[in-house]
Amino acid sequence: MNKKLKKQNRSLSKTLITSIVTVLVLVGGLLFFTNDPDKTKTKAEPKEQSMDVSEENFDRIENGIHLATGLVADEGMQLVIQNCTSCHSAKLVIQNRLSREGWQATIKWMQETQNLWNLGPNEEKIIDYLAKNYGPVSKGRRQNLQNVDWYELQ
Repeated sequence: MNKKLKKQNRSLSKTLITSIVTVLVLVGGLLFFTNDPDKTKTKAEPKEQSMDVSEENFDRIENGIHLATGLVADEGMQLVIQNCTSCHSAKLVIQNRLSREGWQATIKWMQETQNLWNLGPNEEKIIDYLAKNYGPVSKGRRQNLQNVDWYELQ
């Protein structure tokens, strides 16, 4: 009789533990999804903004920016497009900020290691363009505040 009672107790304990674990998992899952409803939704892929860069408007410039490449429209831009973007993206140019010497060293490095051809007389024009439009940006302290109505703290 005692064995039968022990067996019933074990079975009841197993059932009780299984029920508690199941309830905890369900409550945990419910709390997880109610606190972050985005997890239940499938996220839509972000749409890439397409820009119409067909051949007919390849040279289109808006607000001083060449739309096809993102380069600043200025004298020498076409030389940069012809000589630089045939090997790498214009974004590689845009993301860099180098001094005239830095651009010159970069071009020399590309000629020595990356098979960049001799740019000839165009090299100076390209460096002029790059140094002017993609030169270092000075970061300093902000300007002092002017014309401020100061008041005393109370």
